[in-house]
Amino acid sequence: MAQIVELTPANFATEVLNSKIPVLVDFWAPWCGPCQMMAPILENLAQELGDKIKIAKVNVDDPDNQPLAVEYQIQSIPNMKLFKNGEEIASFIGVRQQASLRQDILDKLS
Repeated sequence: MAQIVELTPANFATEVLNSKIPVLVDFWAPWCGPCQMMAPILENLAQELGDKIKIAKVNVDDPDNQPLAVEYQIQSIPNMKLFKNGEEIASFIGVRQQASLRQDILDKLS
């Protein structure tokens, strides 16, 4: 069973930049309604695509995570960034339907 990884500046390089498989990073906050709507969609995608992609989350409200939010220019949430071989290859902003997000991810990885 695939699990969503909680990211911090301490594990970001290991979990994302040095990952052997692509990583979808969800920049979110607990107070964000649209972020809460995306949570079950991302959990489902983690189950569905677990062998093809890793899904991870960065809580931008956590002061320790502010450097990541700044580095990746997070100005609105939910903001999901797709990384492959340590490089950002796509960005998805706002609430997305599960089927369209899955297809967009697979299209970017093909």
